[in-house]
Parts: sequence; C-alpha cells; structure tokens
Amino acid sequence: MQPLAGKIALVTGGGTGIGKAIAGALAGAGVRTVITGRTHRTLEATAETIRRSGGSILSLTCNVTLRSDIAALKGTIAERLGAVDILINNAGITPAAPFLEMEDSVWDEALAVNVTGVYNCCKAFLPEMVRRRWGRIINIGSTVCKVAYPNISAYVASKHALLGLTRALALDTARFGVTVNAICPGYVNTDLTRDNARRLAKARGVSEAQALETLAHSSPQGRLIDPDEIAALAVMLAGEAGRGITGQGINIDGGAAAA
Repeated sequence: MQPLAGKIALVTGGGTGIGKAIAGALAGAGVRTVITGRTHRTLEATAETIRRSGGSILSLTCNVTLRSDIAALKGTIAERLGAVDILINNAGITPAAPFLEMEDSVWDEALAVNVTGVYNCCKAFLPEMVRRRWGRIINIGSTVCKVAYPNISAYVASKHALLGLTRALALDTARFGVTVNAICPGYVNTDLTRDNARRLAKARGVSEAQALETLAHSSPQGRLIDPDEIAALAVMLAGEAGRGITGQGINIDGGAAAA
C-alpha cells in the first residue's frame, strides 16, 4: 500500500499545467483526487487521461472566487467521496500591466483569484482537517511571493499576500496535525509560460523562441522547471515525510531567486 492511498485531495485549477501534473501524481500515489476549474471540457480531458493511467479522479467545475460555488463543491465531494484531506490551491492568474496603465479590474481580479480564492477554499475545507487532526494545504505560489518584477504589481502583491496567508495559517493549525506550505516555482514549462513568451516577444521585437530562451535563462540552471518536479514536491509535502514542514515557501526555480 502506498502511504497516501485512500486520502482525498482537491486540486483547484487542475485541468492544465501545474495543477494537471499534481493531480496526476497524487492519483498515481493512490489518492482519490478531485480537480476543479471553470472549463468542463478541459477538466474532463485531464480526468480521462488520469483514469487511463489507473488513477481515481473526479472533475467538477467551480469558480473559486464564488463562495456559493465552493459550498456546492464541498457538498458534492463530501457526498461522493468524503472529507478533503489534501487541498492544493493552484488556481491563479498572472496579469501583466504597468501600474499607472493598469485598469482597476486587473487589480481586483488578481486579488480575487490569487488570494480570496485561496481563502475561500481554506475556509471551507480546513475545519474538517482540524477536527480530524490531519490535513495538508499546499498553495502554489511563485518566486514573486518573495521578489518583485516590474509591470506585474497586481500579481506580485497577490502572491506576497498568498505567502503571508500560508505562514499565518501554518501557525494557527500546527497543533492540530495540519501543515500549510507554499511551493514557489520560477518559470515552468507550461502553456502559461509560452503565453508570457509570446507577449515578451511582441514587446521586444524578437522571436517567440528567443523570448522563451530569455525566460529559461532567468534561472542559473538555464532551463524551465518541469511541472512534474513541482508535482513530486507536492506529493512529498502531502505525505508523512513532510509532516514536519509547515509555514514554508519552498522555491523550485533552478536558483533564480538566489541569484
């Protein structure tokens, strides 16, 4: 038996990229996994891929900024599987705009998804973890949880807030057998990073390949992080090997934040 077999996990933003990789890794470890997001077709395509590999997976649509959606999601999971043991808060957006040109709606949405969405999920699923005295919350952040870059002020502010929430919840829940951590990746080999490369290419008048190379070489290792690397860390933090790790923002960035 695998140590995590039979646990129940929820992965928000689980249809693509990092969330998809984490969901697949958890399901591969015997975890009964739920993925959620806004687009049913994308979620179900990911779920079917994981099912073909033998994993237990359920896909449910949900907007994490809507507390009514979260309440309905919690009810469905409880009815079909039980209480969530492992919460992966991965849903997020990465808006980019110079501060003085940024629409107020960009700020509002960044905070709503990247911070309030995490708050909503923790508020819904944490009480049962505390009651059972076992739980794992893993928030997917970014290196911008700790450092800042120009023209992404809303994103930087939201991710700094996410790390602060992670640390505060870790202290609040440590005595109840719950751990709360953040994983802080650099540029990851996902469609989102390629979208960033396209925007960078347009702004600088270079090719998309050159822009992607620039992003890769922001890391001293000179490469993009693979989603499976983040998934492996998430599985470790979810298991008993990670029981003494809480309140941390763990970089997985090829040394970028240390350079």
